[in-house]
Amino acid sequence: MPPRTRTLRAATVAAVLALGTSLLASVPQAGAAQPVTAAVTDHCQGQCADILPPGENGNATLVEILGNKAFGTHPAHSDDQLDRYNGLVAGHTGLTDQKLTDFFNDASFGVPANQVESVTSPREDVTITRDKRTGVPHIKGTTRYGTEFGAGFAAGQDRLWLMDLFRHIGRGQLTSFAGGALANQGLEQQFWPQAPYTEADLKAQVEFIRSSEGARGEQAMADAQAYVDGINSYREKSKKGRYFPGEYVLTGKIDSITNVGEIQPFELTDLIAIATVVGGQFGGGGGGEVQAALSLLAAQEKYGVQEGTRVWESFRQRNDPEAVLTIHDGTSFPYAGKPDQARGMALPDPGSVTPEQLIHDRTGAAGTNKKAPVDAPARLAPAQGLYDDGVIPEGSLPGTGDGAGKRGMSNALVVSGEHTASGHPIAVFGPQTGYFAPQLMMLQEIQGPGISARGVSFAGVGMYIQMGRGQDYAWSATSAAQDITDTYAIELCEPDGSAPTKDSTHYLSRDTCTAMEKMERTNSWKPTVADSTAKGSYRMRVWRTDYGVVTHRATVDGKPVAYTSLRSTYRHEADSIIGFQLLNDPEYVTDAASFQQAASHIDYAFNWFYADSRTAAYYNSGMNPVRAPGVDPALPVKAERAYEWRGFDPAANTTDYTPFAEHPRSTGQDYYISWNNRQAKDYAGAVFGFGAVHRGDLLDQRVSALVKDGGVTRASLTRAMAEAAVTDLRGEQLLPELLKVIRSQPVTDPALNTVVQQLDSWRAAGSQRKETSQGSHTYTHADAVRIMDAWWPALIEAEFRPGLGDDLYTAFTASLATDESPAASHGPSGAHSGSAFQYGWWGFADKDLRQVLGQDVKGPLAKTYCGNGDLSACRDALLTTLKKAAATPATTVYPGDDSCKAGEQWCGDAIVHRALGGIGHKTIHWQNRPTYQQVVEFPSHR
Repeated sequence: MPPRTRTLRAATVAAVLALGTSLLASVPQAGAAQPVTAAVTDHCQGQCADILPPGENGNATLVEILGNKAFGTHPAHSDDQLDRYNGLVAGHTGLTDQKLTDFFNDASFGVPANQVESVTSPREDVTITRDKRTGVPHIKGTTRYGTEFGAGFAAGQDRLWLMDLFRHIGRGQLTSFAGGALANQGLEQQFWPQAPYTEADLKAQVEFIRSSEGARGEQAMADAQAYVDGINSYREKSKKGRYFPGEYVLTGKIDSITNVGEIQPFELTDLIAIATVVGGQFGGGGGGEVQAALSLLAAQEKYGVQEGTRVWESFRQRNDPEAVLTIHDGTSFPYAGKPDQARGMALPDPGSVTPEQLIHDRTGAAGTNKKAPVDAPARLAPAQGLYDDGVIPEGSLPGTGDGAGKRGMSNALVVSGEHTASGHPIAVFGPQTGYFAPQLMMLQEIQGPGISARGVSFAGVGMYIQMGRGQDYAWSATSAAQDITDTYAIELCEPDGSAPTKDSTHYLSRDTCTAMEKMERTNSWKPTVADSTAKGSYRMRVWRTDYGVVTHRATVDGKPVAYTSLRSTYRHEADSIIGFQLLNDPEYVTDAASFQQAASHIDYAFNWFYADSRTAAYYNSGMNPVRAPGVDPALPVKAERAYEWRGFDPAANTTDYTPFAEHPRSTGQDYYISWNNRQAKDYAGAVFGFGAVHRGDLLDQRVSALVKDGGVTRASLTRAMAEAAVTDLRGEQLLPELLKVIRSQPVTDPALNTVVQQLDSWRAAGSQRKETSQGSHTYTHADAVRIMDAWWPALIEAEFRPGLGDDLYTAFTASLATDESPAASHGPSGAHSGSAFQYGWWGFADKDLRQVLGQDVKGPLAKTYCGNGDLSACRDALLTTLKKAAATPATTVYPGDDSCKAGEQWCGDAIVHRALGGIGHKTIHWQNRPTYQQVVEFPSHR
């Protein structure tokens, strides 16, 4: 299919013609537009909608990239969902069911005859029909192979460059492929150590699925091969036709004049490499036990072992009774809790922990940002330096960048039929995967033998719809992040029996001194038109053991050890393909129970939500390992057989897993919400931050109010989501308590009293970060927002640091950052990322302030910290920091970056779609909202 390009202005056409006729080689024309006859019954009857900004088309030729850089033009369907997505900020207050398609796509199956834009048939047994409004591919096959071949071909049309990027990220080879920009170096250094594999390892995953999953496994690998074949068909045709993505020219892979060069063929193992990135990024959980141990030691150092442990546990909040839960009916699902008597704990000796060195043998620009621009041809000058800041700027992916941890994302609001106006369940849900151009996911419909679905799939692993809708049901997911990763302390040894040191590369595995496996990647790069980073290279090295990859070295009771990270999904990132296959099969998923069974075949840690015309349901998936009795999953444990996972086989990294019945699950609860909060009672949080205040409260309070009133509609549930999406969690949940402390005595300073009134007015108006009017780029209550942004980090430090002391406060902030507001560009999500308020000290502050006010607190902190428990002293600390915050100018609070000038508050929050290719997009209003989102209500069922 030819690239889908808008008509360019005359000046653009002239400029493009000046680039030379070699850039304008003809492309094959799509077949005449023909209607697609629906082969299935669509039970949504026009009541399913979805959105995925900025647009479906994620490929751009060199001509299109240069046109974008020079004149701001965009390829067709690359940005036509952006305004609808952005418009909901202003439009949600007056939203009705009839107006939903002003802000969402119609997600009905098929394409009406008068809406067909093009039809492509890469094989006789499949057609790819694209609609005029969005250009989404509707893939219809008469054979299973043809259907999956078509899905791969469509993926090539829409995401070829992106898939190439991610197969290299998964292999730890990004700099060699796309350039040595400092952000590229950082990205591969963060991802590859989490899932280091040899080519043999990747092939072994393919064979494991094929050989261990029966007929379903055989079919999955056949589908994957057909998908790869489709990608390669488009790859070859676009190369010969010269309409391949222009990034291949700009990164030096193909010559723009002679067409000499190659896009490397895709293989099944590439899909495994991509799956390791996707699964590790969005479907992992746990880890961080070494840092947790360091904070525990700091607490014990300050308070003594017994009292220090009590203080630490009160901050760890594994099973906080005040935490918002997805299953809120009191059903208990015990998992990964604190044992009554811990066994096998392996805390490091104080001061002995050192991180494992990853990078060796740096040359040239390695570790630096040194540039050496090439002498680019004049025709390519507009795109010079396109990737100087990296193909994925640092911090853009959730959980990347300095100080970042894994971030769970996405949200879901689902209401059962007894509380809706129609009597049918309603769902508003979707994954929150960051903002990129193109998006990491692509929207598609797949119809063929055994497959009937529309929705999104991560580019490169799109054989099946991963979140979307079937004929009479819809499903989605949020990151669950339950603890499926443990840290083991392996005792080091020397094969000759001599005394080991911390640097030893042998360890005791079940009493045998065993060599660690050395795994290495050597990457090198040179400057290109796209990336001016000077020539350089380095070697990455990790040590793999039976207990995972080495992350730290230390001593425990004086003996040298290495700490390793063991994830249950390691070597099994692709196994989840079976669950997705089942979700796409209309013969398998027929009701809530069969949906839950399908979701149980997904090994990633996700919360899965379901709605059909009769039932709403929920299931938490993941390879939850069965731990030995007494093992504390929150802290490092000795690598001894007695403390291993039950049934653990190191060679295959398999073990015993908790059964279906022990996973949080529910059918027909009055409503479900999830914003990466805890799942259920006694299902312990894997990391810090699941306390009395969580961003899930923004959804829970709104949805529970709707349910109480009854008559919920698609529009009212969407309004609840959209309102939460522009609300400041601190203002809604913490500001009332802060003001109670401050107003416990009259505020006698007139200027400071005015500040207090400003904050209270903002709170009373809903604590929103929202424009005065659409396009004003100025917030209502702008001063109050600025003051809160300046005040929060200062008040947290003033509230807790004096009582905790410098060492313990620093250790706790290493486990949980204090702030994650949209403007906190220093925070774990990075700037302009949309997602906000997931992790922060709001739960700690909430309990502490209520304690100092003398209110009832369930699961209190072990001590009261604000003012050392004295209300008057606490008030003084808050007023002192508030006065300084009020005087802090906007230019300091919002210092500016590549996208915004200093002091530009709206811009500082705003969402920027990070360009993974050559096409950029306009900045849009901040929303804390899923990137891909569905609004669904099925009125009938098969």
